[in-house]
Amino acid sequence: MPRDSHQRAAEFHEMAAHAHRAAAVHHGKEDHLTGHEFSRQAMEHAAKAFQYSREAHEKSEKASSKAETKS
Repeated sequence: MPRDSHQRAAEFHEMAAHAHRAAAVHHGKEDHLTGHEFSRQAMEHAAKAFQYSREAHEKSEKASSKAETKS
């Protein structure tokens, strides 16, 4: 299960990076409304990526502590 959380976090990190790149392109073309929209999306994806990363970390800690108690 922790692997799924890590994968989901990675997906959101990639989506955030893509949105940041798209925002940069649009800002460079003076298309600020579209650039701002991509920036907003990037922030949303980054927040979700952080959330999934935190959950994955917590699940990994729980799994490792269970493994230690079994040993």
